[in-house]
Amino acid sequence: MHKVVTAAQMREIDRQSTEQFGLPSLQLMENAAQAVTDSVMMLAGSGSFRVLVFCGPGNNGGDGAAIARQLAEAGGEVCVVLAKPRAETKGDARTNIDAIFQMSDAVTDDALVELYECTDEEGWASFVATGIGSHPNFIVDALFGTGLTRPLGGHYEAICNYINELGGSESNNAPWVISVDVPSGLNSDSNELMGTSVQAFTTVTFTAPKLANVLPPASRQSETLTVAPIGSPAILVDMADSRLFLTSESDVQDWMVSTRYRAGSFKNSHGHVLVIAGSRDYAGAPVLCGDAAMCSGAGLVTVATPASAMPAVSARLMPEIITATLAETDSGAVSLDAIHQVEKLAQRANVIAVGPGLSSTGEPTREFMRWLVEHRQRPLVIDADGLNALSPWPEGLRGSDELPLILTPHLGEMRRLLGAEVGERPWVAASEFAQTHNVVLVLKGERTLVAIPDGQVFINPTGNPGVGTAGAGDTMTGVIAGFVAQEVATNREKPRLGEAVRAAIYVCGEAADIAVEDLGMRGMTASAIRSYLSQAMLDLARGTEKPWQ
Repeated sequence: MHKVVTAAQMREIDRQSTEQFGLPSLQLMENAAQAVTDSVMMLAGSGSFRVLVFCGPGNNGGDGAAIARQLAEAGGEVCVVLAKPRAETKGDARTNIDAIFQMSDAVTDDALVELYECTDEEGWASFVATGIGSHPNFIVDALFGTGLTRPLGGHYEAICNYINELGGSESNNAPWVISVDVPSGLNSDSNELMGTSVQAFTTVTFTAPKLANVLPPASRQSETLTVAPIGSPAILVDMADSRLFLTSESDVQDWMVSTRYRAGSFKNSHGHVLVIAGSRDYAGAPVLCGDAAMCSGAGLVTVATPASAMPAVSARLMPEIITATLAETDSGAVSLDAIHQVEKLAQRANVIAVGPGLSSTGEPTREFMRWLVEHRQRPLVIDADGLNALSPWPEGLRGSDELPLILTPHLGEMRRLLGAEVGERPWVAASEFAQTHNVVLVLKGERTLVAIPDGQVFINPTGNPGVGTAGAGDTMTGVIAGFVAQEVATNREKPRLGEAVRAAIYVCGEAADIAVEDLGMRGMTASAIRSYLSQAMLDLARGTEKPWQ
């Protein structure tokens, strides 16, 4: 995982890297430039390429100058635009800009770099009129990094618009736009837009991600993100006072290794999920949830649903899934009379998932849900109408380390749980709720958040808008329950439920990202996402599920 840091924290990490650990700041800048250069070269392949590099004031511009030098030395045709007078730069940035001036020395016939100073609107207009930079293969945006706190204006805004015009062209020859640290125009400490900003294909950020890299709408300004180490000691990042993290692929791989099927594994080795879901009018939700739990790797799954819904549910469930009928109300929803049936079923389960398709939030269902939470003997994953039946969240109702509660609301359900608006900083609301009520809170959205009781919040980077389809939440609940069951069954002494939940959400998003390549977003369904779970898990496992290991 990657800790998300502020601009001030990043400056302190850089300062301590140099002063405490003796790492030259110029070397850190060189390493940062190399990370961007590597990204360009990977996209460029073995062919020739032309790069347009925009260098702004400050160290971001210095990074850009170093990138330009490295790309020129690698054989690229490089054009550099300085948006700030050379004389006004200083420190390491000035060192790298001076080097670019030497490489572009017009006295020689073998200049490696074309260099233009466009330090005001008139200078920029003159450059555009020449047409020199109009056909690059790559644009490197090194105008502004983590220090920007106000909207772009003047020639900086004009340059940004130019980058977006070229990069956003429908032409097959549109250049790749690579931003350095954060897309220019963003305040790195905010997830909100503050004006015009660069729309990048990819951003290479250094040492640790910043808020604008990872949370929307600011994070939408870059299609992909690379977090590149540049030599700063990890201990300095660990010391930064932040409780916001970005889940990484390696986190998920570690979890999958720790719960993998081994020689001698059998169905009880990987947990039993009990799904309590559905009602007379909503027979699809328990199917989606139960099938997803089964496909996630759980050893056993039981789906319990009201009697009148059972024929429609059992006809569509995977044949591997056990079924059980529950007492119901006159409207076909689970009734308080079902508690004794649930007690018996729960004795065999490692985790209970409840809520999808319960339909009624009337008093019988509310009483059933309150009883289930208060008398639980297993970890409980609560979603959809299970959450609505407990909204606003009852005073004094809390999770525990022994019997954790995992809540999975979307923003609307979260609003009902709080009995108030979530606010502009949902990660803060999620953290406060998780701490106050000692629960694991999964706040579903464009970037799903996982808040745990100690106040830490983890941002999930996978997934796409195609998951905003009917039943996707039911599918996610099934995968979460399946992963929790595997965690509890595999690591009985000290199960790491937070890690299991984060891994489940990452895998769901990864499955959706694989599905979108085949189906597109319009054609994606919750059932399709489930069908790609195995491929997502196989890709992440990378050969660690061999039975002799």
